Amino acid sequence: MLQTSGAKIARSFSTIAYESFFTARSLRRQPSAIRSLQPLVSLPGMISLGGFVTGMPNPSTFPFEAISIKLKSGHSMDIRGQPLQQALQYSATPGLPELVQIISTRMEDEHEPPALSESRMLSITTGSQDALYKAFEMLVDEDDSLLVESPTYSGTLAHLHAVNCKLVSVRTDGQGLVPEHLASILDNWDNKTKKPKVLYTIPTGGNPTGVSMSFERKQQVYAIASKHNLIVLEDDPYYYLTLNGARSKSLLHLDVDGRVLRFDSYSKILSSGLRVGTVYGPKMLIERLNLHTQSANLHSSGLSQLFKQWGEKGWNDHVESVCAFYRGQRDAFLRALEKNLTGLATWEAPDAGMFVWIKLVGVDDSKALIEQKAVASKVLLVPGQVFLPDNVKTSYVRAAYSTATPEQMDMAISRLAALLKEK
Repeated sequence: MLQTSGAKIARSFSTIAYESFFTARSLRRQPSAIRSLQPLVSLPGMISLGGFVTGMPNPSTFPFEAISIKLKSGHSMDIRGQPLQQALQYSATPGLPELVQIISTRMEDEHEPPALSESRMLSITTGSQDALYKAFEMLVDEDDSLLVESPTYSGTLAHLHAVNCKLVSVRTDGQGLVPEHLASILDNWDNKTKKPKVLYTIPTGGNPTGVSMSFERKQQVYAIASKHNLIVLEDDPYYYLTLNGARSKSLLHLDVDGRVLRFDSYSKILSSGLRVGTVYGPKMLIERLNLHTQSANLHSSGLSQLFKQWGEKGWNDHVESVCAFYRGQRDAFLRALEKNLTGLATWEAPDAGMFVWIKLVGVDDSKALIEQKAVASKVLLVPGQVFLPDNVKTSYVRAAYSTATPEQMDMAISRLAALLKEK
């Protein structure tokens, strides 16, 4: 078992040859000549001929005088002058420096990652989906094999199917990814084909399962990743929506080698429309990912990053209130399931996130039932097939308890129960 308590011991990055993980397309990326000048603009005494160097428009032409935001907590933010100009202007690819520092510090305090011989780095991205897309582009070639949980997030699968890589399914159960199955796959890999070099996992409140990987399992998974030299993509958008007790230590917390890229999202906590996420990990990986951003969307929205003014206490208080809300939603949904679907379906009570993974008893193909009969009965669920890497028929469906009222939950599940009784 990995030992992570006590003094942090630096590990050399030389044990991981990151270049061997990069795709040919990623290796061809070069720094943007113009974007590389952006950090120099803010240096004291620097005179920027912006129109000729970095292409920055003159902020005096922007029509915004001030932006005022009133929060439900009663607090207000009035943003004007230089902070507003900074948010409205082109900025460094990793994000507004002040916010990058704030979130980097939060990462260190929250996850306590082991010290490394080279620093880690954080980039603010246009939602975590943006960072994930770029990470897959950086690490996964068309003929590569990629380890993914089954089931897993349908948005990730949609992208990976287009990449045309080989998806290798790793079983999950009520505690998330099954380490023994992961080890078996890798220990018995046919050396005639390219061995996987990347593992993608949603360890907290998995989408669609709603279940979380225990810390003991994370230790086992990390040990397997270290043994087989895997890069681990820790996609954790529901980390702050832990509903049962304290948040579990992350895979990043175990990362003594520098093999974990961690993705966080603010969509579930602040606003999905703001499109703010982060990616955090070894500097060499983040810098390579940033090359993609330089030639794509340049940087994420400066206005979205203005929430740095909220402060740490405001953030923590809000997280607590959001968790309390979703805890109530989950409990109401579980009551509706118990009342209406006992004997007709089985499920695991989610411990994080906003989803329940429901197995319909006696149904071989939930897709036909949901897309035809359930829709006709005004019940909207997601057929489980879209969450399976091999896209096969399944009896599972995904339900979300995020927006419906308890009364709507009860009505919807009773309608589903009526359909199941008709069979």
